[in-house]
Amino acid sequence: MIRKILPAIALSLLPSLAAAAPDITGVAKVREGDTVVIGTARVRLGGVDAPSVDQLCINAQHEKWTCGVSARDELAKHVDGKSWTCHVRQTDRRGRQVARCEVEGEDIQKWLVRNGWALSYRQYSHDYDAEEAAAREDKAGMWQGAFIAPWDWRVRNKKTPILGATKPPEDANATLLASASGPVAPSPECNIKGNVNRSGECIYHKPTSRWYAQIKMQIAKGTRWFCSVEEAEAAGCRETRR
Repeated sequence: MIRKILPAIALSLLPSLAAAAPDITGVAKVREGDTVVIGTARVRLGGVDAPSVDQLCINAQHEKWTCGVSARDELAKHVDGKSWTCHVRQTDRRGRQVARCEVEGEDIQKWLVRNGWALSYRQYSHDYDAEEAAAREDKAGMWQGAFIAPWDWRVRNKKTPILGATKPPEDANATLLASASGPVAPSPECNIKGNVNRSGECIYHKPTSRWYAQIKMQIAKGTRWFCSVEEAEAAGCRETRR
């Protein structure tokens, strides 16, 4: 009887062993503060949530600030040319590999949260709560001024709570509820326009494109600015054919 049971137990373990995803390794291309591409794999950094490149914050001088772009750029600068090892935990609904990542031995999620470029994603994990508390205390990154938590910003409304180390100016709500995909480019180098056509396809237009001037940037219509062709294509857009 024991001889029959042991093989059955061994077989029952096979599905769980087969489900374990291999690590993803290599040099990463940073797309957002919490999303990178390694080879052909799109990796979402688990346990943290960083501002979208569209998100606006207010800095210590009470000025409008593209904090999402800063989070992406600071991460890119910190890991430039370094090798990543990402331990995959699951695949999200957008087809990204959710993983815990190390960059030459450094927990990169811990670095992001500790430097104020991402928050501990408490809905899914409390692994980085201590780093967030330290960043808030030091007024690091987004904590220097005023901002909306990335998960709240994606579904924002006038009752969305404002975070930050300093008291926000009276008109903070209008700035923080807006998007960098408004009528004016968030910065001079972010001048590629993206829009959605009637078929629901995302198209990007460089300044030299024929229809560039005709594309009106309106958040309600799904338009957004990109800082590079790579960024536009990573978001699933293709270049206009005209």
